[in-house]
Amino acid sequence: MGWVSPICSISFFQPCLGTPSWCDLRIVSDANLFFIETILEHLGIKEYFSEINTNPGYVSEEGRLRILPYHDFNKAPHGCALCPPNMCKGLIIERIQDSLSNNGDENKRIIYLGDGSGDYCPSLRLRERDFMMPRKNFPVWDLICKDPLLLKAEIHPWSDGQELEQVLLQLINKINSLDDESSQQFISSDCKMQTLSVTAHEALPKVLPVRP
Repeated sequence: MGWVSPICSISFFQPCLGTPSWCDLRIVSDANLFFIETILEHLGIKEYFSEINTNPGYVSEEGRLRILPYHDFNKAPHGCALCPPNMCKGLIIERIQDSLSNNGDENKRIIYLGDGSGDYCPSLRLRERDFMMPRKNFPVWDLICKDPLLLKAEIHPWSDGQELEQVLLQLINKINSLDDESSQQFISSDCKMQTLSVTAHEALPKVLPVRP
């Protein structure tokens, strides 16, 4: 997060959070929990994230930072050839996708931001309705450029904090518009189905006259 100033960080997340009930920010990082929480708490934005998926990290009684692997590669290796032994981000994305489906939110879209080679695996597991935002001229961008057709998700690159904010907010507005259109189409279709079911009914009783 060195490329985002503290002031920009706070204002950057404000349009994405709080009011939209459909917006849920989660961190998937090969850093460590102590490092990430320290930064988020310093910037005052930790509350904006519903989930932090990273390597456990803590300061020992001796004052040393201890970092453990997210996946215990000695007892239960993840078996992904694309990812480092300690973490497969692709498996984390699949778990998130499964949780959305189990909660009835399978129509939610995922916007995935990344720059490292470890972000390539999860990009391959995104769906057609999702969006991948790789950082230009970084490892994940180079891997994607070798064969962009391997990705089902739309690809929207960025290069710096300013472009990241611009692209991300555009995608959020796009998703909002798409969801509104889908909702309107559903309502319109539902009304048409109800109208057809009534007009096609030929056995309706005649209206009885009412004498004054």
